[in-house]
Amino acid sequence: MNPFYDTHAHLDYPELAPELPHIIARAHAAGVAKIIAIGTDLESSARALAITERYPEVYAAVGWHPTHVMTAPDDIRPALRQLARHPKVVAIGETGMDYYRLPSQTPGGTAADDAAYRAKQAIIFRQQLEVAAEMGLNCVIHQRSALDDTLAAVAEFKGRTRGVFHCFVEDPSALERVLALDCLVSFTGIITFKTAATIRASAAAVPADCFMVETDSPYLAPVPYRGKPGEPSYVVHTAAEIARVRQSSLAELSCATCATAERFFPKLRG
Repeated sequence: MNPFYDTHAHLDYPELAPELPHIIARAHAAGVAKIIAIGTDLESSARALAITERYPEVYAAVGWHPTHVMTAPDDIRPALRQLARHPKVVAIGETGMDYYRLPSQTPGGTAADDAAYRAKQAIIFRQQLEVAAEMGLNCVIHQRSALDDTLAAVAEFKGRTRGVFHCFVEDPSALERVLALDCLVSFTGIITFKTAATIRASAAAVPADCFMVETDSPYLAPVPYRGKPGEPSYVVHTAAEIARVRQSSLAELSCATCATAERFFPKLRG
């Protein structure tokens, strides 16, 4: 069995708690050797850390998701530093920028609300990049409909911290811009969807040492589980499609993606 790492899974959701031992067991049975549990705010990050203490194969990223920033304190850095000192924290995140659903698209929302939302995202993202650089960690980056602003923010920290653009769905030209900043990408089950030709083109083009695989559980379950809750065991289906697109073997993909993950998240080597 070829081992894989699920580098992005939301294991801390309270509704998953009763099922979590079974989710972890199924991942192990499928050959998923390590999982990174992703925090989306300070409470979520603390729950992710608690999970790492129960399961040796689980690690954590701690951070604040861009779509949740309006409930964030003005300065998350002190609390984030404290969380990031945990020995099983491998990265800061999930952080980044997301303009997909702006406040003006909801009843009562205004252009001024949009401006405040974007500004708060920029502030919270920068704070997390600062903490990552201070603590020698890399970042798990969420980007949706905000590529230019996200890349500009990351560019200011080039050489101080790196990012993996998780759930990468952009075309090969955007991929080149990400790689130019010494960042990586990660692919989810979306690559198995019939409509994912652009993503498959990027997966075919990316260098073998510049990408990882993930599930973004419980979201984005790959074919044949599309429409059902995702879980880490499904990462092997995503890997199989990437191997097909790249005309490589699963063994080659396992070796390459696990090695890339260990370089980007050095604590995974433990």
